Amino acid sequence: MAFPHGRLLAATDGHMFVLAPDGWDLLGGTRPRRASSLSREEAEDWCEREGWDLNLLDALPAD
Repeated sequence: MAFPHGRLLAATDGHMFVLAPDGWDLLGGTRPRRASSLSREEAEDWCEREGWDLNLLDALPAD
């Protein structure tokens, strides 16, 4: 997962998703150069700080 400028990104199976108010949205292109990698624990901490539901981390769309 990554955290570019206040947004949480996740990469899975070659696809990039951004966390949006209604869930994960597919992004086109590649990972932003300035995105910082986060561990699962860091992503959970970010969700808690920002008020996002932790269950969203497990709700990435499947191919």
